[in-house]
Amino acid sequence: MAFRTSNQSSASGSIGRKDLALKLLRFALFFMATAFATVPAHAVSLIRDAEIEQALQQLAKPVLRSAGFGVGRIRILVINDSKLNAFVVDANHVFIHSGLITKLRRPEALQAVIAHELAHIANGHLTRRATNARVAGRVTAIGMALAAAAAIGGNGDAAIGLAAGTSSSAARRFFAHTRAEESSADQSAMRYMASANLDPAAMTDILEIFRGQEALRPGRQDPYARTHPLSQDRLRAVKGYAASYKSRVKPTTPEAQYWYARMSAKLSGFLGNPRYVLRRAESKGNGEIAMLRRAIAYHKTPNLKKALAEMNALLKMRPRDPYYHELKGQVLLEGRQFDAAVSSYKQALALAPREALIEAGLGRALLAQGSAGAAKQALAILIRARSRDPGDPQMLRNLALAHAKNGQNAMASVATAERYAVLGRYDDAVIHAKRASGALPRGSSGWLRAQDVLAAASAAPKGRKGRK
Repeated sequence: MAFRTSNQSSASGSIGRKDLALKLLRFALFFMATAFATVPAHAVSLIRDAEIEQALQQLAKPVLRSAGFGVGRIRILVINDSKLNAFVVDANHVFIHSGLITKLRRPEALQAVIAHELAHIANGHLTRRATNARVAGRVTAIGMALAAAAAIGGNGDAAIGLAAGTSSSAARRFFAHTRAEESSADQSAMRYMASANLDPAAMTDILEIFRGQEALRPGRQDPYARTHPLSQDRLRAVKGYAASYKSRVKPTTPEAQYWYARMSAKLSGFLGNPRYVLRRAESKGNGEIAMLRRAIAYHKTPNLKKALAEMNALLKMRPRDPYYHELKGQVLLEGRQFDAAVSSYKQALALAPREALIEAGLGRALLAQGSAGAAKQALAILIRARSRDPGDPQMLRNLALAHAKNGQNAMASVATAERYAVLGRYDDAVIHAKRASGALPRGSSGWLRAQDVLAAASAAPKGRKGRK
C-alpha cells in the first residue's frame, strides 16, 4: 500500500549459513545494549510509505554529504507517534516521530533535526548510551522484533532497537544525552548545515518549540525535552553559531520545498481528521499539494469518486510519478476496484522498479483479484519484495497467503513464522517454524529460513517469547 502504519522493522542483505551462530550472538549482545523497559516490541509503529521515505532521503541528502555519510548508509524512518521526538539507537538509522515532523514549518527545520541526530552518530555518543542501557538494570528486548527481521533477512548487522514510548526510567536513561553531548551535537549539526548552504538558524526553530519545557515536571515534558536537555545557554550558543554562519546560507531549493510539502501533505492527510484536511485544502485552491491533501481526505471519508478525480488530476500533472500511481492503486484497492488497482500498481512499479513497498502493494492487489493466475504473479512479486524488505509484516502475511493459494502450505508456514517473529510473537513463530521444518526438505531454502526463526526465538530473553 502507499501509506500504512506497521508494527515492524526492516533489514536487508545476506550472509552465509556458517556465520549464523556468530550473527545471532551479535544479535543477543545488541539486544542487551539497545533494549528498553516495559515497552513491548510490537508496540512500535512505523509509518511505511515509499513517497515519505523518498522525501526524507531527498531532504537528508545534502546534510548526509556534509556530515561525511554515504547517501545510502543512513535510513530515516517515521514513527507513528504524536509526541515530539527524534533519536538514533545505532549508526544506520534516524527515527523521527510524526508529531515532530508535522509540528515543523519549513524543510530546513527538519534538516536541522536530521543533522543533529547524525551528529550524535558521528560524535560517538551511541557508545555511552549503550553503557546506560546496560546499567539500567533488567531490560526488556524491544529490539527483538527488529533482530528477528534481520535474522530472517540474513543480516545481523541490520538489527536495531526501537522505542515509540519513552516514559520508563530505563528508556529515559538510554536515550538521555548530557548537556555536553547536546552542545557538541549542536556545533556539528550547525557546521553540517552551513557546509550544505542550509540555514543553521533553523535549529532555533526546534529549540524554541521546547523552550520552557525544563521547568515542567518530567511527566508533562515532551520526550525530546527529556532526551535532549535544553538550557538558555544552549539556545544562546545556537543563535551565535547561526549568526556566524549566516553568510553561507542560500535560499531553500525548490526541490527541498517540494518534497517537504508532499511529505507533510501525506502525513497530515492520513493522520488528520478528513473534514479538517478538506477545509484546509479547499482554502489552498487547486495547486498540486492541495489536490494531494484532498485526494487522501476524500479517500478516508470515504468518497471513491472524488478521491479518484483528484488523483487523476495529479497524474495529468505528473504522469510519470510512481508515488501518485501507487497512491491511486491504494485508493482503488481499498475501494475494491481490484483490476484497476493492479493496473495502477503496475504503472507505479514500472516507474520505480526496485521499490519494495510498491511491489508489496502490487502483490496484495493481485491476491485481491482472486484468480489462480493472479495468485501466481503475486507470489513471484512478493518473493522479490521480501528479498528487499524482509521485515514488513503485512508483506509477509500476503506472502504466506500467496504461497497457500499456490498450494505451497509449508512455505506459507515459513512466511507466517517470519511474520510472527517480526511482531515479537515468538511462541506463535515457533509453532509455524516447526511445522515448516517438518514438511520441507532438510537443507532447502525454506527449511533454513525456518531454522533462522527458531534460532531468533531461542535467543529471546526469558519472559519475552509469548504472545503479547
